[in-house]
Amino acid sequence: MKTAYKVGLYGVALAVIFGGTWAVGAVAGPKQETPMAHNESAPHNEHQAEPGKLPPGLSVSDNGYTLKLHENESLGFHINGPDGKPVTKFAVEHEKRLHLIVVRRDGSNFQHVHPEMAPDGMWSVPLKLEEAGSYRVFADFKPENGEKTTLGADIQQKGDYQPKQHEVSRTFTVDGYEVTLKGDLNVNEASTVTIQITKNGRPVTDLQNYLGAKGHLVALRAADLAYLHVHPEESDEVKFAVEVPTEGTYRLFLDFQHENKVRTAEFTLSTEEGGHGH
Repeated sequence: MKTAYKVGLYGVALAVIFGGTWAVGAVAGPKQETPMAHNESAPHNEHQAEPGKLPPGLSVSDNGYTLKLHENESLGFHINGPDGKPVTKFAVEHEKRLHLIVVRRDGSNFQHVHPEMAPDGMWSVPLKLEEAGSYRVFADFKPENGEKTTLGADIQQKGDYQPKQHEVSRTFTVDGYEVTLKGDLNVNEASTVTIQITKNGRPVTDLQNYLGAKGHLVALRAADLAYLHVHPEESDEVKFAVEVPTEGTYRLFLDFQHENKVRTAEFTLSTEEGGHGH
C-alpha cells in the first residue's frame, strides 16, 4: 500500500543547549505550525551548540550535510555530504548508525525508529502514520570522520486532522505496565526526574538495556515543540537530568525495554506544578 506522504522542508532558527541555557530565535514558516528542535544529551555534551552556530536538528542542512526526503512506499531519504553525494559511511552511535525521531505537531504519535541503509546511501523505514497531520522528522547521525549532526524536515499525512489536547499527567499505562514519573521541572536549572515501573502491582527491577541504556527520554515544549533527548543518570534507578528553558507545559516520552519488547510511556508536565511531583 502506498503511503500518502507529502514532503515539506522548513528551515528553523531555534537554539537549544542541554545542560546550559536555551536561546530562542525567530522562525520563518507556516503560521499554524512551529518546527521543533532536537538535542540529545550524551557524554561530553556532544550535541551542545557552539557559540554563533545554530544548534542541531533545526534545519535540513548543517555541517555541510543535507537531508533529502523521498516519497516512497516507505519513508526514504539520503544524507548528502559536502560534495553533494549521498553519504554511505556512518559511525555507530548508541548501537545504531542513524536514529530517526518522528512526532506529530500536536505532541502525539511519537516514534523512535531505526532505518536500514542500502549500499548507495538510501535509508528507508516502513514508517506508519495512522493519523492525519503534519509530522516533524529528525535524522540523528555522525558520519565517519565527520561532525555529530541532526537534521530535521516535515512530512504531511493526508486526511482529516484532529489535534489532541494533553492534560497534565504523570502516570501512563502500556501493556499492563504502569509507568510513573516523579520530580519537577525547574526553569534554567537541572531537575532530576525518576521513573518507576510496576506490573501487576510489583516493581519492575530487571529492565533490559535498549540502545545501551535503561531508558530513553525525549521532552518537547508544548508551545513550540522545542526538542530535548536525554539519557539516564548513573544510578540504580532510572533517572534523568532535565533542564527546561522557560515556564510552560512539556510532553515527555520514555522508551524502555522489558521481556524483549520496547514500549513507550508518555507524560505531560507543567513547570507550574512546583513540588507536586515528589
